[in-house]
Amino acid sequence: MPKKIPRYVAALDLGSNSFHMIVCSLTDGKLQILDRLREMVRLASGLDKRNILDVQTQTRALECLERFGQRIRNFPPESVRVVGTNTLRTAKNAGEFLTKAEQALNHPIDIISGIEEARLIYLGVAYSLGHTSNVRLVMDIGGGSTEYIVGTGNTPLEKESLHMGCVSVSNAFFKGGKISKSAFAGATLFAEQRLEPFAKKFQRNRWDEAIGASGTLRAIDKVLKAKKWSNNGITRSALEQLVDHIVRCHHVNDLKALDVNPDRLPVFPGGVAIVYATFKSLGIEQMTVSEGALREGLIQDLLGRLYDHDVRSETVKALAERYHTDKEHAARIRQTIAYMIAQLDRDGSLSEKEMLIQFLNWAADLHEIGFDVAHSQYHKHSAYIIENGDLAGFSRQDQIVLATIVRSHRRKFVRSNFTSLPAPWDQQAPFLTLILRLAVLLRRNRHEHELPDFQLTIDKTRIHLKFPPDWLNQSPLTHADLLQEADYIKSAGFKLAFS
Repeated sequence: MPKKIPRYVAALDLGSNSFHMIVCSLTDGKLQILDRLREMVRLASGLDKRNILDVQTQTRALECLERFGQRIRNFPPESVRVVGTNTLRTAKNAGEFLTKAEQALNHPIDIISGIEEARLIYLGVAYSLGHTSNVRLVMDIGGGSTEYIVGTGNTPLEKESLHMGCVSVSNAFFKGGKISKSAFAGATLFAEQRLEPFAKKFQRNRWDEAIGASGTLRAIDKVLKAKKWSNNGITRSALEQLVDHIVRCHHVNDLKALDVNPDRLPVFPGGVAIVYATFKSLGIEQMTVSEGALREGLIQDLLGRLYDHDVRSETVKALAERYHTDKEHAARIRQTIAYMIAQLDRDGSLSEKEMLIQFLNWAADLHEIGFDVAHSQYHKHSAYIIENGDLAGFSRQDQIVLATIVRSHRRKFVRSNFTSLPAPWDQQAPFLTLILRLAVLLRRNRHEHELPDFQLTIDKTRIHLKFPPDWLNQSPLTHADLLQEADYIKSAGFKLAFS
């Protein structure tokens, strides 16, 4: 457990339809919700045909984040998680927007994959509903994607994220708010087609209860209760009554009598079409609606990191086992890294020591997973798996940073590979990689015996290793490897000296 647990924690979900923030107090590991903030930003509507996020939508989003930022701007970094979902995964100019958004919040924003979004949604639902032995189907409709998860207890077993949401489907089939029976049928068929390849693993015989977890599903549940079409969540028959009502209308404004939030009204038909298609495709007869969703899952994930149960470490362990890595060799490299970091930290050369060691240890554990693909150029295969895999707990930025370090741990050292990394990694990652390179080099013979006590100093671009007298003469292979390493990193502007 860290020495100091923050008193307050917060999570922000920058969704394709709405931005949500939850702020909690944390006392003796127990949470109390203090604030829930939500604003309908409709980020997905700002994407053009080239997937460029328009200026007007960016401005609307940044104004919202300025307001949210007032509440959390002074929170310590480790107490806040902020994630972007489908639209920020898709937008080609997301990087430009994120720079401004992080300034507004004074906190970094992680872009998460659809599969990671699904995992966090399930975590939030499981937390809000409490423990049960039932197998659950969880469904969450966002503005640009819909997630489906089957799980039991706190453990998701099957996860999928499909590229359809209430905003994107409404924009495609109900342009200008116009509604028709054929348009609704087209939207439903589109959603069924998206779901078809995955329907088998989410079918009714695979779970005990269905749970809905999003604003769209809560809005549908509210309408069905108000109309007295259902008093038991969302039922198939009540949903069909809602669909009949919608297709008799000509415009979304005709749906005002349903008492849907005016902000949600323009994207309501698209959301209903996705739910209706899901009920038909998966054989659902009844669905309960949960208050918990992505932001509650983020809080739970954040607590795991604070209390030393970081799911990312579990993911790394599972990945290393899957690709049959040499665990003893990785442990020796981690030990060497810790020895070097301790010296550099004593010199005051490194900040954020805990985070740096964590990433270096993950890199040590995973740097050889590419061997299972091919021994030639294995470091490239390792990096590809890390960057493109569905790694639970990792953001897209986390995976790119880790992949870059692993990709650069041997052979040529190209400084420009690091320049596109987000701050502070663009500055820190090259030095982390140099430490990993030296640790791998010194442990290249894979012998179990201890290395001699040696000294490492890094002064800007100058690296110096000092070994006990005559040790290098007695270790000619290591001496040759160090000469080669000095040549590799020289082209990147670093000078390695050793004695």
